[in-house]
Amino acid sequence: MNDAMIEVEGLRKSFGKKAAVADVSFSVPGGTVLGLLGPNGAGKTTVINCLSTLLRPDAGRVTVAGHDVLGDPAAVRASISLTGQFAAVDQVLTGRQNLVLFGRLLRLSRREAGERATELLSRFDLLEAGDKAVKEYSGGMRRRLDLAAALVVPRPVLVLDEPTTGLDPRSRHAMWRVVRDLRAEGVTVLLTTQYLEEADRLADAIVVIDKGRVIATGTPDELKDKVGTTMCEVRLDDDAARERALGELRGQWTDATESDGAIVVPGGDARTLTEIVRRLADTGIEADNVALRRPTLDDVFFALTGRGAAEPGRSGTSGEVARAAR
Repeated sequence: MNDAMIEVEGLRKSFGKKAAVADVSFSVPGGTVLGLLGPNGAGKTTVINCLSTLLRPDAGRVTVAGHDVLGDPAAVRASISLTGQFAAVDQVLTGRQNLVLFGRLLRLSRREAGERATELLSRFDLLEAGDKAVKEYSGGMRRRLDLAAALVVPRPVLVLDEPTTGLDPRSRHAMWRVVRDLRAEGVTVLLTTQYLEEADRLADAIVVIDKGRVIATGTPDELKDKVGTTMCEVRLDDDAARERALGELRGQWTDATESDGAIVVPGGDARTLTEIVRRLADTGIEADNVALRRPTLDDVFFALTGRGAAEPGRSGTSGEVARAAR
């Protein structure tokens, strides 16, 4: 295992009397992808802003590529690339002009910046659109250009804060391919996302935070195993029938939950699923679909936090500092 490229120990950050991050610790080995997950308001963006020097931690120790964020913030910034939730490219300039601009700002020569722009446009499948104004780009194209801009000067650590929010499935999968390629090249990636399938597909390890604290760590499979080896899922399209069914099943399976139009009962086997269907039939409720499946990270989320990744936190940090420009 490579040495840690990101280390966070006892991180704390408050805004006034509100603790956005109460106690967070984790490390990211070199050349791996860490998924930092949590409901809205859990403190994910505050953690990212602290480790990228956009915010000053109140307590704890944070290092990036061996550099302390407080002791040597300039070295941290020179080791990290960051993309936020919203594309930070100029809408009037062309894609190529944007990349050349970033290259020049990062002290590449005009020739080097131009060559790097062509290379990145090709890599992100934007070569044909490279000389069009960014305002003509689709959302997925803008996000790809934003990530390309973060990579104009290669750096060992890449932080992606919800990079595929709002993208269509095709664009999302294209971004996944890029992240996998970067990891294969040895880049260390810290990823926050509300798409749990994304974390499942990309992350070597996952840290789940809620209310500013780490509540679970492990590989995707390790976290799923904590929920159970199988899940019984009963889907009912009618809202009233689903509510009745959930109340009925909780009489015997107290850990039954509702998720995305389905009732999920952790654990069990085919016999359990048959018993669930029979019990509902006895009360006049007919399921539209039943299945026995392996747990997903969505199930892990509900088990750990009692809500989904995109739901607002009960003690969220809606006042987190706005992102600074790259």
